[in-house]
Amino acid sequence: MDDGRDRIFDFRMLVPAILCAAAFCPAQAQIAGRTVSVPRGALCVTEGEIGAEGGDRLTVESTKMRAYVNTWTGDALEARFTYLGPTAEESALASGAIRRQFGLKLRAGNACNLVYAMWRIEPESKLVISIKRNPGQTQSSECGNRGYTNIKPRHAAPVPPLEPGRAHTLAAAIEGSELRVTADGREVWEGDLGEEAGELRGPVGVRSDNARLALELKAGVPGGIHPDFRLACKSGPGTSD
Repeated sequence: MDDGRDRIFDFRMLVPAILCAAAFCPAQAQIAGRTVSVPRGALCVTEGEIGAEGGDRLTVESTKMRAYVNTWTGDALEARFTYLGPTAEESALASGAIRRQFGLKLRAGNACNLVYAMWRIEPESKLVISIKRNPGQTQSSECGNRGYTNIKPRHAAPVPPLEPGRAHTLAAAIEGSELRVTADGREVWEGDLGEEAGELRGPVGVRSDNARLALELKAGVPGGIHPDFRLACKSGPGTSD
């Protein structure tokens, strides 16, 4: 017998989804399509360390952190993170500059060829999209800090300053050569990466410099059957990007 109570219950269960669809839940609505959480065990850390807390919550205390997802994903990654302040020590970039930043890596086939979406904290708060391209080279010992090109957006908006203790989201997705980046549920960068990006292939990942972080990651999943496999974890001297 149907007295209407089941229908009322079902409607109430749908309320959270309706609210999220109306943009009240931006942290969960960054990447279109299906997503999968990225636990610590699915990350290949090529420099620094990533700790694991309860669930899929990750922590970063290293002056330099570089990692990529070694399971099957699409060209999309979302980080829900809290900036906890500067690291106890600081490490300079290969150029000699001291920079505090956190960002996402896309199509990161190796340390010399990939796309970056970096949220800079200091000395200036801004989002920088760049392609690192060094054909024929695969290890940082070969390419160093060469081959970077900053890409100008078709449309852009400023990102908020990152203050210790405040939660934010950063999400990026590539379709073809088109990149879209959102911060805290708002589009902050959209544009064409050009032909070079179309030639890149590889997993998604994360990077930080001189920033302490707590974060959770979700990766986009392509359509079709999800195969059960892992990429080889290539870490050690010269592999970092």
